[in-house]
This record gives sequence, C-alpha cells and structure tokens, in this order.
Amino acid sequence: MLPATFKLCAGISYRHMRNMTGLRKNAMVAIQQELSRLAGPGPSPWINSVRRRSSVLSSRIEEERGYSNEEVCYMKQGEEALQKSISILNHEDGWTTEIIAANGDKVLSKVLPELGKVFKLEVLLDEPSDRLYGELVGNMEEMGQWNPNVKQVKILQKIGQDTMVTHEVSAETPGNVVGPRDFVSVRCAKRRGSTCFLAGMSTEHPGMPQQRGVVRAENGPTCIVMRPSAEDPNKTKFTWLLSIDLKGWIPKAIINKVLSQTQVDFANHLRQRMASNVTMEMAAAC
Repeated sequence: MLPATFKLCAGISYRHMRNMTGLRKNAMVAIQQELSRLAGPGPSPWINSVRRRSSVLSSRIEEERGYSNEEVCYMKQGEEALQKSISILNHEDGWTTEIIAANGDKVLSKVLPELGKVFKLEVLLDEPSDRLYGELVGNMEEMGQWNPNVKQVKILQKIGQDTMVTHEVSAETPGNVVGPRDFVSVRCAKRRGSTCFLAGMSTEHPGMPQQRGVVRAENGPTCIVMRPSAEDPNKTKFTWLLSIDLKGWIPKAIINKVLSQTQVDFANHLRQRMASNVTMEMAAAC
C-alpha cells in the first residue's frame, strides 16, 4: 500500500496534474489512511515528517473548499502548534522533575531557548481515550463547570472539523497570588489511529479584543496527547505539554509552582469529572 500511495503523491507533483482537484483529494485520503495504519503507541519522527507534508496539501485542499484566508491562517496556526508540540515531546532528554504525586502523577520541566520553561504532565487515567477526547473536545465549553482553575471557555469560531478559536478565562489563585488571566487561542483537535491530540497556541480574533481589567496572557505551543495504555487499552496515557507566559510582574519561582500545581490539579479534577459522568450515565440507564 505504501509504495502505491507515494506513487499517487508523486503523480500530483507534475504541473499538468497539479490542477486535477480530484486526484489531489485522492492522494490526501490515501496519505491519511496510510498514516492511520502506521500509527502505533506513539508517533515516530518519520511519521511526523510525513504528516507535516500532508498538512500542507490538506491546507491547499481546504482553500479549494471555500475557506477564507483568515480561516486558512487559523488552520495553519493550529497545525503549527501541533507539530511544534510533538517535536518537543519526542525529545525525552533534559526533563527535570517538578512534582511526583502519591498516585504517580508527574510534572516535569525543561528550558527551551525559544520558549523558556515548559512543563509536561504525565498521568495514567482509568478512562478510554475516546471518552477523554469526547469530554475535552466535544464538551470543551463545560470545563468551567468542573475545573475550579477555569472560569470560562467559549468557542469563538469553528473552522472545519479540526480547528477552532477559543477564549478562556482563568480563575485567580488562592490568595490572589496570580490574578485572573484570559487567553485567545487557536486549537487543533486531531485523531491519528488510537492517539488523540488537542494542541493550541495564542492568536488574535476580532470577536475578542483585549479586555479591560484582565491581563491577556499568551500560551503555546501547548498540547494534550491521549493514547491507550500498552498494559490496558481501557486506560489512557495522558500527557499535557504546557508553555505559557502569564505576563505581569510575577517572580519565576511563583510562576513555576503555580503552573506545575495547576497541571496536577487538572488531572484530579478531570478524574472527578469522568467519574461523575459514569455515575450520571448509570443513573440514566436505570
């Protein structure tokens, strides 16, 4: 299948065939099918490289479907956030432990030249990846109901199946050490085989200019990766890469403590949310 796929892709590189929209769409479908087949427990650098090239072709096809230049720009930003995040996560060297909770939840950190300090949460959740993906993507605007660190998440614009622009407002930390922040982000939600991704980075949107009295923070690239556990496919290896600039005059020591604790808290709140969902489903079935 793989050689045939690349022959098809090679065919569209000729100028006289490049305008054949149907052929290009067939090539795109073939690439996605082959990548899904090859996807294993974790994305390899080789597969990521091919996906990066396929996303360029995908963006061109989206333009043909009638998306505006602004929408295409958001889609490309989302893809960029995803690819940058995966590139960071694929490099496992140089991480320093920040927190190890009693239940095994772990937060690591690394300083990158272009981003500064980034954080990585690694946990094992007793939920299938599909259920977690449905909650975090399908019910995104409900996050403020179960995560005390979030006041509100609002989808400002949806673009196609994978991309959206959101506005999030965070709650102040205890003692108001760090006051409320808001973010405008482009998010890219993807599924590759059994692995689910939710990546994002800061952007601008005409529907949500900077709010008076609220500090506009910046994030990205950030990414949540969910893949079935190798030991039990009904459990999920959950990884959250966090890169954020809270803005304002806050000592780095406080920022590091707040961000790492926020990740641990998020895992616990997500567990409680998923357990509550199961309880409600069982009650509805009775």
